[in-house]
Amino acid sequence: MSTKQGKSNRRLIGMLIAAAVGMFGFGFALVPLYDVLCEQLGINGKTQNSASTYKPITIDESRTITIEFMAQIQSDMPWEFTPEVKRMQVHPGELIRTNFNAKNLSLKDTIGQAIPSVSPGLGAAYFNKTECFCFNQQRLMAKESAELPLIFFVDPALPDSITTLTLSYTLYNITDSGYVGSVEQGAAR
Repeated sequence: MSTKQGKSNRRLIGMLIAAAVGMFGFGFALVPLYDVLCEQLGINGKTQNSASTYKPITIDESRTITIEFMAQIQSDMPWEFTPEVKRMQVHPGELIRTNFNAKNLSLKDTIGQAIPSVSPGLGAAYFNKTECFCFNQQRLMAKESAELPLIFFVDPALPDSITTLTLSYTLYNITDSGYVGSVEQGAAR
């Protein structure tokens, strides 16, 4: 092999290693970049992580928005988890209370964390929760049941093109995760 070809091969190897390192770094940067982009554009259906304050506003009784509720459980979560109602009609600006029902089917205490999303993603910016079980971890003792409250309102500034919002919760088992923040106890909510 000539020295010219050896230098060319070393340069190619160096470029390939640099490209691999660059792609690896870009992969790590994608998650925070995606979160920032979604937050700025109001997409991806992420809702706020803390309570909104409801100030009495004019309820737009000329509009009706359909709110659909969905509940999903990760495979390792030994709970039943369902919305009290699957669908309701609300007026923008109206303060609404509903519940989700949870039951620990296992013989041991379990801690769950619900992660919400709203569809269409643009609607998430207009769906405001003043109280939500998703703000805290939920602990249920063995075979215990609980009503998990949700109080919300839809901002009257919701674009007219959106007539249905779907609120979906995915419930995760975080019992053995090593992280236990503020935990709500049982049905005493």
